[in-house]
Amino acid sequence: MLFLENLQLAIEGLRSNKMRSLLTMLGIIIGIGSVIGIVTVGDSMTASVTSAMEGLGATNMLVNLQSKDADRSASLNNIGGASIKEEDLLTDEMIDTYMEAYGDSVIAVSLSNAGGPGRAQEGRLYANVTVVGTNVGYGTANNVEMISGRYLRDGDIKANRYVAVVSDKFVSNMFPSGKNPLGQEIKVSVGNNLQTFTIVGVYKHEQTMMMPSFGPDKDIRTDLYIPITTNRAIASIDRGYQNFIVMLSSSVDARKMVVDTQNFFNTFYASNPRYEVNAISMESMMSAMTTMMGTLSVAVAVIAGISLIVGGVGVMNIMLVSVTERTREIGTRKALGARNSAIRTQFIVEAIIVCAIGGIIGIVTGIALGYLGGYLLDLPTFPTPFIIVVAVVFSMLIGVFFGYYPANKAAGLDPIEALRYE
Repeated sequence: MLFLENLQLAIEGLRSNKMRSLLTMLGIIIGIGSVIGIVTVGDSMTASVTSAMEGLGATNMLVNLQSKDADRSASLNNIGGASIKEEDLLTDEMIDTYMEAYGDSVIAVSLSNAGGPGRAQEGRLYANVTVVGTNVGYGTANNVEMISGRYLRDGDIKANRYVAVVSDKFVSNMFPSGKNPLGQEIKVSVGNNLQTFTIVGVYKHEQTMMMPSFGPDKDIRTDLYIPITTNRAIASIDRGYQNFIVMLSSSVDARKMVVDTQNFFNTFYASNPRYEVNAISMESMMSAMTTMMGTLSVAVAVIAGISLIVGGVGVMNIMLVSVTERTREIGTRKALGARNSAIRTQFIVEAIIVCAIGGIIGIVTGIALGYLGGYLLDLPTFPTPFIIVVAVVFSMLIGVFFGYYPANKAAGLDPIEALRYE
């Protein structure tokens, strides 16, 4: 029997049992749709995380203290929490010595300390902030994009000046009339303290998946940068650092610098019984994160793909019912000379058509779900052609695999017994 005739018979069979055909396809639709949707959202999440980490600087290196009893691969900042003492911290003197030794390979060293959440308020106007004490290199290493004014300078740090760099969100909240914020004084309450700062610069605030914000736009909390020395005095913070970031020159071998930096600082901790220094490049972190996200996406997609097997079993069950219902038809055709291969092909084609239509609907559903998921992550994307091709081929294989047994059963019917079937 010609393929086109088998195709026509299969389509007529689907039309005659529309609801049953739709329910048969449902498992295929859900399976393929969920796999494509999950893989697409996974790609979107990976791209979002990678973009956020690239914003921290691909050539950056994180240097941090960790317990000598800790596995270095277990945590990037495993330093025993509040038990660390001031004499255990990394000091400015250590960092200055490091810069003397490796200054040609380093663009900037980013130092910071947290001042805590606060609020700037003037009458009914307010802006939520997180006070962060920084040095000059912080702006360079963290890609702080200035819109107007300037970032902090060495003179601000050495003189403990009460100056601040604020975000454009801060400016829109506190200066809605469009007044130039540069040179203006702002009052910021942090805990029980009320401090006055002079705005010297405005930077562009960028929202990322790693720093989500909820609630109205005007309530978004942005960083307010002040000199690290000023913040240390205001918040009574210990001198020294648990961690800092080094921005390396692009011409430097990052892997070698990680080892050299780690060995350099550990010379200061050779006699320290509790802590040592660990260094890791952002490039390594990005690679590890991308691998982890990719593995997670594949694992979840495989779990979702189990529904395809369930859908295939549903196709086989319905095809067995179809064989039973059309036993007399099969007997008549075989009595008129139809070969077993023609009967087998007819039912396999019908199963493939069911899976193909379900696969197409599933692909459209998966693309829509994937795009919606990406949109919610603020990084809408479409699935790669590869995953779509895999979905189409897989749906066809399901049709062949789960359609073969019912087709073979139909082809093996005895024509006389089939004609007697009631």
